[in-house]
Amino acid sequence: MWHSLVEGVALALTAMRGNKLRSTLTILGVVIGVTTVMAMASMVEGIRSQILNAVSTAGPNTFYVMRFFSTTPLNPDNLPYEVRIRPVVREEDAAALRRIPELYYAELGVQVFLRIEYQGVRTQTMTVFGADSRYMEVLGGTILQGRTFTRGEVASGGAVVVLETESADYLFGRIDALGKTVRIGGKALRVVGIYQRPTNLFEPPGQQIGAVVPFRTAKGSWRYDETNALFIMVKPRPGVTVERAQDLATVALRQVRGLRPAQPNSFDILTQDQILGLITNLTSIFFLVMIALSGVALLVGGIGVMAIMMVSVTDRTHEIGLRKAVGATRRQILWQFLVEAATLTLIGGLLGVVAGLTAGELLKLGLGIEARVPLWSAVVATLVSVAIGLIFGMIPANRASRMDPVEALRHE
Repeated sequence: MWHSLVEGVALALTAMRGNKLRSTLTILGVVIGVTTVMAMASMVEGIRSQILNAVSTAGPNTFYVMRFFSTTPLNPDNLPYEVRIRPVVREEDAAALRRIPELYYAELGVQVFLRIEYQGVRTQTMTVFGADSRYMEVLGGTILQGRTFTRGEVASGGAVVVLETESADYLFGRIDALGKTVRIGGKALRVVGIYQRPTNLFEPPGQQIGAVVPFRTAKGSWRYDETNALFIMVKPRPGVTVERAQDLATVALRQVRGLRPAQPNSFDILTQDQILGLITNLTSIFFLVMIALSGVALLVGGIGVMAIMMVSVTDRTHEIGLRKAVGATRRQILWQFLVEAATLTLIGGLLGVVAGLTAGELLKLGLGIEARVPLWSAVVATLVSVAIGLIFGMIPANRASRMDPVEALRHE
């Protein structure tokens, strides 16, 4: 068995050297497929790691109270009946939650999508949050310069803003932004602080956090979607489980809204686990789609392997007849050509692993994520490449093993 394996590998390498272009094109399909599998596995692992980091920054026990949670976007001008009958979240709801001793934080927040402008320089459309002075602390990140909002600014809706550091750098460059006046959605606001947000890969393009303003400022200055953009951010005190905090919040909200025991909740609670589950489902679908696409490349590579092995069988008909004439069995001939096909695809798989590792590093540099290539993807990719050689090499190998030795010896 071992001698046959070594002999088969040697014959495969000899055939590759004799048909360099044909062999290279065949291997290329396998390389592309394996590289794609590994690159996608690397990206998905990096994305999942990024999500976990973002969640741990904001706190895995943080949750949100919303009017209605939907995995598909809702048109605020044409809401379904089950949404319209629900009241929007209000200050009374947040106040009821703040009275719960087990809760550390419960405040109204809103997000709008606007451009930030300073002396003719404008950012792209970015997320502007309306919240209180502790929102940035709970969300995660750091105040790099200046300060957050005072109580008076929060209570009165002061015309102040804390800029995210990238927005400040874009608008002001090396100029000190503190004390300067920017315009957001037509409203003039004085910069009182510079904030560095926690890293989050899942900010869609054009919707990065650009600034935070007092909640009353946002509420009184811009139009927003009361279903999708208005929320209460809630965080339990240390030692209080998220399940306990959710139960207490649910009871308090039902009481303040006057719901009877038989009535369903008129609000939704969105936890970090639900967010993680939703994102994980999306990344899993993305991963499956990319695996399917890379599978096409592997299929093309497999067909190429079968084609080159069929040509190889035809070219070596006389050799096959000679081997059978001196006593080689069908099984030995079949084994020889299967080993050749597997060797061809194994080389493609190993080259694909190298290319996949390189792609992982490029993704890490280009996207700024910890895109480590999982070990399992390299193992699976290598095994799949060998399996492709065995599966697609079976037809030409079987054809070679069934040749009549007399007819094969007559072939020129």
